[in-house]
Amino acid sequence: MIEYIKQRISGSPLDLISYADFIEAALYHPEFGYYMKDAIKIGREGDFYTTSNISNLYGRLMAKWYSNLVIEHGLPANVCELGAGTGRFAKSFIEEWQNSSSPPLSYTLVETSPYHRQIQKETLAEFLELPIIQVENMEEIKRFKGLIFSNELFDALPVHVIQKVNGDLFEVMVTSKNNLFIEKLVPLSNKKILDFINSHQIRLNESQRLEIPLAMINLISSMAECLERGLVITVDYGYTSDDWQEPSRNNGSLRGFHKHQLIENVLQNPGEIDITSHVHFDVIIREGAKVGLAYINKIRQDQFLLSLGILNELQNNYDTNPFSEISKRNRAIRSLLMPNGLSPFFHVIVQHKGLEDISSDLIKKI
Repeated sequence: MIEYIKQRISGSPLDLISYADFIEAALYHPEFGYYMKDAIKIGREGDFYTTSNISNLYGRLMAKWYSNLVIEHGLPANVCELGAGTGRFAKSFIEEWQNSSSPPLSYTLVETSPYHRQIQKETLAEFLELPIIQVENMEEIKRFKGLIFSNELFDALPVHVIQKVNGDLFEVMVTSKNNLFIEKLVPLSNKKILDFINSHQIRLNESQRLEIPLAMINLISSMAECLERGLVITVDYGYTSDDWQEPSRNNGSLRGFHKHQLIENVLQNPGEIDITSHVHFDVIIREGAKVGLAYINKIRQDQFLLSLGILNELQNNYDTNPFSEISKRNRAIRSLLMPNGLSPFFHVIVQHKGLEDISSDLIKKI
């Protein structure tokens, strides 16, 4: 991976590549990329946790919620999960769906990693009677009707990095020196970044860094293009435009994880660490509206889970066995709702296309 990126740098003008190019290579190179390699990434043996990895409750609650919408409002019984990972969310969703009286379910998993697609096949092998479709990218999906869901996908997309220095804007670029990757500031000239800044009225404080998610805009456009009618549920951690102005955000949010340890310098060990950044919530909403994804609501994940009825899953009966299923479920529920858990850091953005007739009903239920 190191040699590949060095070649990219040496073959580029001024021996510089953008952070977006570096992250794209480090995460998604077909052979050396972090997400593309045959290695465990999620869970105790991996580098990070996701909500669906903590418990199957997330998938079950989402299945109950969407099942009710299908029954009550006639929404298509089709689900498309973006960045489906190991298929654990899909498994819990499908298991719960089969307990409902909804029409037969069709489930599509979009996943770029061959390693994860193979694990999905193994995880979902028991559901032979269902149409389960695996694709590498959204371009393979046309005229989709139903629910498009993603959990911690947008934060894993490549981003450019800019910084304000002495009142001027610079792009933070990447170069190599003595077998190390280092940063170099160049005056900001990328037209797409400048258009992004103007379009979303981005304001930077002196010395502030900020990630610019051009790849996220492309993904939102792809989602809107493939969706003919239905819902889009995006779950991730991030900030609003006002949040980015707080002094604590001055250094941006780009960071890495390895074996659940925070890595401050993401230029170290490309291909071996996860690289992530907080998403721009307001951008998701605005860019979605531009391409036909109408905004319904943005809600904190713990509040969203409460609206889905997670407390109904909490069983109060005492069990002396801490390893029993009841004890495990109750601990999972508490971990999802406690202030020091994962959920308060995540938000759920709900958008729709072609559901004007029921969008007001959806708002009442979330």
